[in-house]
Amino acid sequence: MNNCKKGEMRQESDSLGPMEVPMDRYYGAQTMRCVLNFRIGGDEERMPRQIIQAMGILKKAAAETNQEFGLDPKLSTAISNAADDVISGRLYDEGHFPLPIWQSGCGTQSNMNTNEVIGNRAIEGLGGRIGSKDPIHPNDHVNMSQSSNDTFPSAIHIAVATALTKELRPAVTALRDALQTKSKEWKEIIKIGRTHAQDSVPMTLGQEFSGYAQQMTYGLARIEAVLPRIYMLALGGTAVGTGLNSRRGFPEKCIRRIAQLTCLPFEVAPNFFEALGSRDALVEVHGALNVLAVSLMKMANDIRLMGSGPRCGLGELYLPENEPGSSIMPGKVNPTQCEALTMICAQVMGNHVAVSVGGASGNFELNVFATMIVSNVLRSITLLADGCRSFNCNCVKGIKPNKEKLTKNVNESLVLATALCPNIGHDKTVQIAKAALQNGTTVKEEALKAEICEKDYNEWVRVEKMLGPH
Repeated sequence: MNNCKKGEMRQESDSLGPMEVPMDRYYGAQTMRCVLNFRIGGDEERMPRQIIQAMGILKKAAAETNQEFGLDPKLSTAISNAADDVISGRLYDEGHFPLPIWQSGCGTQSNMNTNEVIGNRAIEGLGGRIGSKDPIHPNDHVNMSQSSNDTFPSAIHIAVATALTKELRPAVTALRDALQTKSKEWKEIIKIGRTHAQDSVPMTLGQEFSGYAQQMTYGLARIEAVLPRIYMLALGGTAVGTGLNSRRGFPEKCIRRIAQLTCLPFEVAPNFFEALGSRDALVEVHGALNVLAVSLMKMANDIRLMGSGPRCGLGELYLPENEPGSSIMPGKVNPTQCEALTMICAQVMGNHVAVSVGGASGNFELNVFATMIVSNVLRSITLLADGCRSFNCNCVKGIKPNKEKLTKNVNESLVLATALCPNIGHDKTVQIAKAALQNGTTVKEEALKAEICEKDYNEWVRVEKMLGPH
């Protein structure tokens, strides 16, 4: 393959007849037809790398399992070795997997793309002629005991499970831990709470950040809750779920090998008809991603507002100064990490609509929106994982409280009057608070005018005693 010149062609064939294929590519006729028929989008619309690598894992496990059922060990080994080049990502990077997401929605073309690439790479490894299908045939050997309808659903589960456990979960955990650290550091810093964007009763900055940390904890719990359905693979159902042309025992053995290769607890789906006909598990996954996006957007917006200013906004937090914020206003610094994260969240929420429509659009024994669904799920996972890492490292860890502003806000708040209610009643307290607002004075000043002695006021209105029930 390395000796081939770009532009040279060879002839391969499929069920529709002969096809010219680039000499420097391992794929064959069926992939080439897809390349010509689905010229949609640019490189960013290619089938995601994670899915192709997952297909490599599946094909390697299938070849090794098929050897137990009679496949020539020489062929099995050659297929397994070729699959390793797919798993590594090298063949993806070299352009042997050019197909877009927008193809057959059940992944038939990508399954055959994988079969052809692995088949030709294995033939080359055995010293044969690429494109000859001898001694390894993409359908008869690489796709043995399989169908696109069970391999692609299985591969997308492998890819999504890997991304959730190795990308998203660590990123969310690190962000949660950073928020918990801030919560503990700031447990004594008192501030004014806000409801309806209006002043409310006092709380601590640590309490406020503990809420964000808990949201991330729940986000992690939701990820854990959806994983069991993602670990269930459709492999063995073949075309419609009956397992036609598969060997008894093949699914169990093959999926056990996939679990070994990935170090993840994959298992045979309990019902192949559900596993082929629906993509409910991926819709459920994206539901968890959507909730996480909602949580992150709420938190990022809160932090952006608390850091607004620095002099003419709330100014309660100092956010890290990462880059200049204006081309015209000297010294201006913007909350760019908050902006990036909230844009990511908006994109994930949009992806959720597409995933939901796709999941609802299956017909009979197959869902033909799978390529679109999984591409959105994987994109959301990547965006959220990268967003959490960036926000954690470039914002959360560097946030500092503006203690002077926080204390000033507490001292000037009219809502301190709430502590008077148990002692003088609601109506009289309202009169004091309104008077302070109208006169531009403090609650204490108006309370003293209302003939509440200073000793009682100081005893009743103690901010540190307003942080919880008594």
